[in-house]
Amino acid sequence: MVEVNNHAFGGIRIRNLYKIFGPNAASHIEAVKAGLTKAELNEKHGHVLGLSDINIEMPSGSIQVIMGLSGSGKSTLIRHINRLIDPTAGEVLVDGTDVCRMNENDLRAFRRHQTAMVFQKFALLPHRSVLDNTIFGLEIQGISRRQSLDIAMRWLERVGLKGFEQKYPNQLSGGMQQRVGLARALANDAPVLLMDEAYSALDPLIRMDMQSVLLDLQREIKKTVVFITHDLDEALRLGDQIAILRDGEVIQQGTSQDIVLRPADDYVANFVREVNRGRVIHVEAVMDRIDQAATGQTTNGPAIPADTAIEDAVRTLSAANATHAIVTDQAGETVGTASFQKLVNAMVTPRH
Repeated sequence: MVEVNNHAFGGIRIRNLYKIFGPNAASHIEAVKAGLTKAELNEKHGHVLGLSDINIEMPSGSIQVIMGLSGSGKSTLIRHINRLIDPTAGEVLVDGTDVCRMNENDLRAFRRHQTAMVFQKFALLPHRSVLDNTIFGLEIQGISRRQSLDIAMRWLERVGLKGFEQKYPNQLSGGMQQRVGLARALANDAPVLLMDEAYSALDPLIRMDMQSVLLDLQREIKKTVVFITHDLDEALRLGDQIAILRDGEVIQQGTSQDIVLRPADDYVANFVREVNRGRVIHVEAVMDRIDQAATGQTTNGPAIPADTAIEDAVRTLSAANATHAIVTDQAGETVGTASFQKLVNAMVTPRH
């Protein structure tokens, strides 16, 4: 078990965040707030609206996915959290402190101790071994080499790289290099983990494997993870919460259930149309709650936890040759019922 020390962390709150790129950005902020569009700002003033009135709350210990196509503003947004980019207006509160108001020394300490970043292109130092890449952040923090090596070896083992510590980046596959990047980030024991398109350069099977590594680790370490992606399947698999961006604005935010079952507009609906709903939607989203259920109808049905994917629930009912299931909460109490037909219907994307 790897020890972590981030239990008191209070999460991230982004409030009324705007970013305008251009030499006179501040002079246009009121016009943008009053309704000046991205196209109008560029056409009339030669400035680019990167982010417009972003409001997102990221609970401590959760995975927040920021999703959007190229140019939507997702990478611009994540770079505000560790202030690699300064906002034109707004607040970025990390554990209650506004990063945008930090002085140079406080910001340097914040970047070293409160955040860690995993990059799309791995960003490993080619002349350093796997082990020396992993301890790089600890060296910057001034931690002794003996302690740094101990920490690094524990994380390398945790991400499946025990025995590769003396190899160099060019001797590793892409997936293994990304595991080094993840181990390096986790070795810092920062409460916030920023992952900007971290798996986008990987082959699909390796990408799935790395998603599993992250989910497995997160159950143990409970970091506040901000994960940027343009891939909906990845977003739905990883995100406790998902925010979808378009042209610098949040179009919709919520759980994977919210996004798939209740798309905010046609843009989001087009995103989710080809999703395997059976793997994303949980039984609790489509069940009849106990006060709505017909009595006596499901007394002989199998018990299925409410957070079961409907694809798995259908498989369970089919194996039991049952027409209905009893739905239970985490304590095993009955909270509803679900019919085989209703579950099957929920797997089909509705026509618009």
